[in-house]
Amino acid sequence: MNQNLADYANIALYSSMAVLTLSMLAYAAYLAGLAPSRADAKDARVAAREAVLVGDGGGEVVASGEHPAYEIEQGEPVRARKAAGMARTLGWLATALLVAAVATRGVAVERWPLGNMFEFGTFASMLVLLFYFGLSTRRDLRWLGLFITLPVLLVLGLASTVWYTQASGVMPSLQSYWLVIHVTVATIAASLFGLGAATAGLYLWQVRVEAEGRPSFLNRLPASRTLERFSYSIHIAAFPLWTFAVIAGAIWARQAWGSYWNWDPKEVWSFVIWVVYAAYLHARATSGWSRSRATWVALAGFACIVINFGVVNVYFVSQHSYSGL
Repeated sequence: MNQNLADYANIALYSSMAVLTLSMLAYAAYLAGLAPSRADAKDARVAAREAVLVGDGGGEVVASGEHPAYEIEQGEPVRARKAAGMARTLGWLATALLVAAVATRGVAVERWPLGNMFEFGTFASMLVLLFYFGLSTRRDLRWLGLFITLPVLLVLGLASTVWYTQASGVMPSLQSYWLVIHVTVATIAASLFGLGAATAGLYLWQVRVEAEGRPSFLNRLPASRTLERFSYSIHIAAFPLWTFAVIAGAIWARQAWGSYWNWDPKEVWSFVIWVVYAAYLHARATSGWSRSRATWVALAGFACIVINFGVVNVYFVSQHSYSGL
């Protein structure tokens, strides 16, 4: 073990958290900047009458003189667009620092950095950020930024305090190539489910706003059907990965403990998660279920993931008691 490298990994982690906090605040400023254009219909009509249209070839800018919040560029307030650009830049920097933290931790402990809850939390947070910012290069997901960076910061905060474990080796049952295969795939799936849950929550919120017809910054977000389809596509990608992780875990259990299934609490909850998400996908494809009701099932699945990681790992004594706490 190299304690100096482990210390550097911690420094990179704390630096990532600091930068990600700034990114989160910038995403919050972006959403707040969207609110004035729709939050008060009367003010919007007044601003429109006072506006002076200026063409610039690459879009249009609407200036309102005394009302800088109503300066519009390509359909959005200028200040909101600037905040979103800053948030994205800071987000990429925070992601790079977190990748460095995870990689350095792995070199320090001389193994794959998924041996305890601290490492799982940081690794999963890294994947969520990579997935989010990677998808952001293909489609406009600025509206999702606050709802990704905030939960990631909460997980990193728990990982660096409550779940923190000194750099060390792992128990004999974890000294296997299956640690790389099984746990990594499970972490990827859980990270995607997290993205899907964030979008699902926004979808349910958007449905309510559209039904009430009240002004909200959500009026500038994608329509509810678009949010629901995006959430569904993420779950479709994550579910086969979780299925593989459950099967791989059974194979690993056979090698390590002599049986494919031992009714261990961790095994049971992993199967419960699979059943709930299978129920969501089935409900989503069933004509008698509304998409809103099906989405609630998806959120229940993510709640099971949180219980599996935050409760079962800590409070249940089992063959999977390797949280490091």
